[in-house]
Amino acid sequence: MSGRELPRKDLFDLPEGVIYLDGNSLGPLPKGAAERALTVLRDEWGGELIKAWNSADWISLPRRVGDRIAPLIGAPEGSVATGDTLSIKVYQALAAALRLRPDRRVILSDSGNFPTDLYMAQGLIDTIGKGHALRTPAPGDVAEAITDEVAAVMLTHVDYRSGRMHDMAAITRRAHAAGAVMIWDLAHSAGAVPVNLTACNAEFAVGCTYKYLNGGPGAPAFIYARPDIVDEVQPALAGWMGHDAPFAMELGYRPAMSTERLRVGTPPIVQLSILQQALGVWDGVEMADIRAASIALSERFITEVEARCPQLVLASPRDAQARGSQVSFAFEHGYAAMQALIERGVIGDFRAPNIMRFGFAPLYLDAADIVRAAETIEDVISNELWRDAKYHSVSRVT
Repeated sequence: MSGRELPRKDLFDLPEGVIYLDGNSLGPLPKGAAERALTVLRDEWGGELIKAWNSADWISLPRRVGDRIAPLIGAPEGSVATGDTLSIKVYQALAAALRLRPDRRVILSDSGNFPTDLYMAQGLIDTIGKGHALRTPAPGDVAEAITDEVAAVMLTHVDYRSGRMHDMAAITRRAHAAGAVMIWDLAHSAGAVPVNLTACNAEFAVGCTYKYLNGGPGAPAFIYARPDIVDEVQPALAGWMGHDAPFAMELGYRPAMSTERLRVGTPPIVQLSILQQALGVWDGVEMADIRAASIALSERFITEVEARCPQLVLASPRDAQARGSQVSFAFEHGYAAMQALIERGVIGDFRAPNIMRFGFAPLYLDAADIVRAAETIEDVISNELWRDAKYHSVSRVT
């Protein structure tokens, strides 16, 4: 690895004494990000007013941020557009995929996919009203379910509950052999595991930036379109920022001649500026090094927790190569146990019905953190500290 070795804790503003194992849900605040936001608010917006679209080059910020994300997902410059939310980007990719295969009527996903992806797929089906069907076999049965009826295969690379990881290259090959379009959701992959969209040849990929990319709550999503198909992509949401010349104010839509056609409305400049600053923590980092460190940390965590807490059952794949950068344990009282851990400075999260999730981000975690986290988990579980009534009041966000 070039540059500084892992971890890079000094690049983050983490609360003293906290072991943060929830970067798979929301990354911590990188140093300089708050100051960057203040500069945008005070100096650019406050000082330049509307001139800042040109003087601070706000107008090109979505493209510049996309180009910073591209190397982290194995994509070429100019192939990643940013803005909007992940749900919107799922809708855009899926709508474009169906238009590329107008004679097919099946969208294939899996029963473990993140619910919003499935909601957006069903919403699109209901909106266009052309008789499409959404099929969701078990994750292990997806490959066999890819037939010549399938228009698009839409999968999340790393499962949000268990961390189980699909074989991206193999499934993409299977989809293409059947004539289907491939869409990957990289929400739990970007910045967590090596991804090479160019090599796997998928048509589309989408992802969020507030998890391992540390862009902050509500940070804009991204969408990738394979460069050779861009001219064929017909945006279902034909927003003015996806127009080839937005300020020509033409009455008819003329798409940009790049992935920029998948931009929709006015970009969130403050959030994009924070994300641009946050992406600086990746300078000099190789994803292969991140992956090696992540596996070492997660393997140590599994060993420590299983030795200390036999009550917890591993819910993630045992094989590290089949797992993303998170480890999940099943426990009947998982919600209450997680609240007890959080109060003691070990922050993970919970997913119904009984999953305790722990994410591993080697940029700011080391082996000592893992051992201390395991010791705290042992204390909570072995001494049944989770039984305290205050830990059983369920918050809106778990």
